[in-house]
Amino acid sequence: MTPESTPFFQLCGGAMQRQTNDAITPLFDSYFLGGFECSSHRRRDGRRLDLLRDTQHDVFAAQDYRAMVEQGIQTVRDGIRWHLAEPAPGVYDWSGFLPVLRAAREAGVQPVWDVCHYGWPDDLDIWSPAFVTRFARFAAALAALMRDEWPEVPYYCPVNEISFWAWAGGDTGDIAPCQRRRGMELKCQLVRATVAAIQAIRDIDPRARFVSVDPVINIVPKNVRQERRAENARLAQYQAWDMITGRLMPELGGKPDLLDIVGVNFYSHNQWYLNGPTIRRGEPLYRPLRDILAETYHRYQRPLFIAETGAEGEHRVSWLRYVCDEVAGALDIGVPVGGICLYPITDYPGWDNHRHCPTGMLGFADEAGRRPVHEELAAEVLRQSDRFERRLVPAETALLGASGGQLSEACAVPDAV
Repeated sequence: MTPESTPFFQLCGGAMQRQTNDAITPLFDSYFLGGFECSSHRRRDGRRLDLLRDTQHDVFAAQDYRAMVEQGIQTVRDGIRWHLAEPAPGVYDWSGFLPVLRAAREAGVQPVWDVCHYGWPDDLDIWSPAFVTRFARFAAALAALMRDEWPEVPYYCPVNEISFWAWAGGDTGDIAPCQRRRGMELKCQLVRATVAAIQAIRDIDPRARFVSVDPVINIVPKNVRQERRAENARLAQYQAWDMITGRLMPELGGKPDLLDIVGVNFYSHNQWYLNGPTIRRGEPLYRPLRDILAETYHRYQRPLFIAETGAEGEHRVSWLRYVCDEVAGALDIGVPVGGICLYPITDYPGWDNHRHCPTGMLGFADEAGRRPVHEELAAEVLRQSDRFERRLVPAETALLGASGGQLSEACAVPDAV
């Protein structure tokens, strides 16, 4: 039996038993979050995407936030378009961002801002040292603005999905910088930028909190000869987080205190055979999400949340139900999963062909900014919200990330290679 098919607590010799204290420590203002697609990268053909514009969230943010609150969602993941906010080196134009920020404040939602979601200014070479310094200065300017505009604790995701970006931009060439065989080089550069941005923001506003978001995956060998390669590929999912903590390549500037909150992205296609097809939910080698969450938490001992999850069309409700059941199971064994983000919360046009991707609780907006509600998904979110809210402990009596007990040292996970 392989690690991918064995429940994580069984591998630990039964060390992870159901905890009597399985409450959830509050991490955000609501257990469910809504994520707005904010990719702003260039594709292989040179076209720059702008999903905030294409979904019209940039003009209908106030209506969108009110719709979130009406559905019981008070925390959102949203983004800042660096290429628009810094039209020239050191020149900042917040005219596209301030209305969104103020709409969030007026609606009473808590945003987690993606500072860089795959896109950067055209005049900047992503491979140069200037990329790191410019990004740190941009992050500092953003922090100064937020300090003046936002009275609450600000939350940032400095660079979204470092591992995925390194793969799609540095190995497959599908998105900018559209390179091949440079994935590790790009990953290191994005970690440098993340480290510099966190330090720059903290210098301006020590209140700031940070989420570091990447996909969690499972890779299974097709035969015994592939076991080592498959396991190395699987463990690579941890490289960016290991770099941020300084566990791996400390010369990049990583330190343990730079990893604050871990955000894990998980979709139905996040498990596959090495160089082979997807492993589908229900198949024998499909690894339960609760085991992946347990392994990730034990590795870093940081509060974590599901930063992205969702499915298209008729699979939306059943997928959410599966994820929620797995999160509940993770909570039962002491993994402090502090939230679940539906991503994206609105339908969106596909990256490659602009097709309508029906993934959201909310559909495309009409001329007044009204979006149709996917009633079945909304009802499931409400039901699941009640389920998790009953397990919340008061914030003033809980230490962040410490609820639900600690996982046994017998479950130690080897370092990424």
